Amino acid sequence: MELMLQAFWSEITNNLRISDVAVVALALFVLSATARRLTEKGPMMWPVLGAIPTLFFHLSNVYDWATDAIARAGGTFPYRGMWFGGAHGVITVEPANIEYMLKIRFSNFPKGRYYRERFGDFLGDGIFNADDQGWRAQRRAATAEMHSGRFAEYSAETVRELVNRRLLVLLDRLSAAGQSVDLQDVFLRFTFDNICTAAFGVDPGCLAVDLPVIPFAKAFEQATELTLFRFIVPPFVWKIMKHLDVGSEKRLKVAIRTVHTFAEKTVSDRRAELRKLKGLDKRSDLLSRLMEAGVKEGGHGGMECNFSDKLLKDFCISFILAGRDTSSVALAWFFWLLHQHPQVEERILDEISETIKRRQDEVCRPDDNIVFTVEELKRMEYLQAALSESLRLYPSVPLDFKEVLEDDILPDGSVVKKGARVFYSIYSMARMERIWGKDCREFRPERWIKDGILVTESQFKYTVFNAGPRLCVGKKFAYMQMKMVAASILLRYRVEVVEGQEVKPKLTTTLYMKNGLRVTFSRREGLATLQ
Repeated sequence: MELMLQAFWSEITNNLRISDVAVVALALFVLSATARRLTEKGPMMWPVLGAIPTLFFHLSNVYDWATDAIARAGGTFPYRGMWFGGAHGVITVEPANIEYMLKIRFSNFPKGRYYRERFGDFLGDGIFNADDQGWRAQRRAATAEMHSGRFAEYSAETVRELVNRRLLVLLDRLSAAGQSVDLQDVFLRFTFDNICTAAFGVDPGCLAVDLPVIPFAKAFEQATELTLFRFIVPPFVWKIMKHLDVGSEKRLKVAIRTVHTFAEKTVSDRRAELRKLKGLDKRSDLLSRLMEAGVKEGGHGGMECNFSDKLLKDFCISFILAGRDTSSVALAWFFWLLHQHPQVEERILDEISETIKRRQDEVCRPDDNIVFTVEELKRMEYLQAALSESLRLYPSVPLDFKEVLEDDILPDGSVVKKGARVFYSIYSMARMERIWGKDCREFRPERWIKDGILVTESQFKYTVFNAGPRLCVGKKFAYMQMKMVAASILLRYRVEVVEGQEVKPKLTTTLYMKNGLRVTFSRREGLATLQ
């Protein structure tokens, strides 16, 4: 009998073709994937390719597709990429999971090697790309300097100067000419000039009335966008391209060189100025304060803050990245939402009008040119509520992730293995009824006002400014900057969105409008006469 079975098996194997084996293997893969899809939550995981085909089919509306997929899955679902790429983990919107990662088990969920490797060429060891002690040292130094009265006063003055001497001058010319402009581009130029002045003490001049092309600004934008390519394709693809110096990696290399050359020269010149003058007392920008603090014995309370010139360069580039895109993109979405909700704009105008009337009653003449103070901006609570609501629906960073250092279990029971990545969709969180209620998809600033008082939400429910130990150190600056811009524009102009354009998010690390936002400006009568 045994001999008969051996002969039978021999006959089968002798006649079995390679193609037959492939068909059987593929069938087993499909059956396995189908069975797993029926028992697991989330979108289809394909044989070999994982989630990539499903993602590819929904690239045109990826944020909304992901939101619906997460909702159907109950808030969290597992994913995996190509089998040879090693990508795996979960995608979640659960506030408890996010608090667990960003606070409770913070040390087990760092940025991770995957993130640092992709941003390493551009950001180096800067705070935006750092983990562990390198991050902690920069965080302490940044907090000490940015929360000082000196920097707060300096940063507010840079915003006031830029708004009134550049932004409003530009808008006045556009209004007089009846010319449309890409508002997103204008705000990107504004925030770039502002953040470079605050970080480096250098004004690139992007917001000049002729809207010039500035090599450093253009290279910075290209470096940011081209780095995204490394997150989309398997590592062997972009690493081979980098080795061969071709395609997007070649362009990225050129852009990074331009950014680094500018930053290195700025740091070098400031270091020379420090040595020559024996101090930088007349300068209040972040680079100068960090540099001077580093040469003082003991630094901040004994903290080591004597950073090398390379680390100062990396730190300031990270600071620009964090400050340029976030506020500008947020303001663009804010004005688009106001266009759709005129009743919100009217309430903001009422608040601005009351602020001006209070000022006139106290110290000013009716014909004074209005330049808002920080204290006046703080009192504009409905404006802040509207900005917060805009950021909730259109967060500047729509998606973030952490890498798992050691095997762990999230509060909702999801098991995550060492090396996995846990994505959390900030965009999707805003659209979850069980997090924000049945009106979650509505633009309703009133949700931030309780009994006439501005309220805040849990960092882990509203992660627009990150949360836990990595909570954005520039949050107060960002609100002050956005409120100064919004109030100054709305006081003087009606902002009309040009009809017929498609307004939708762009698939990047920052929630840009894919096609920008073309608008026109017209002088506002009535309220503006209070100036």
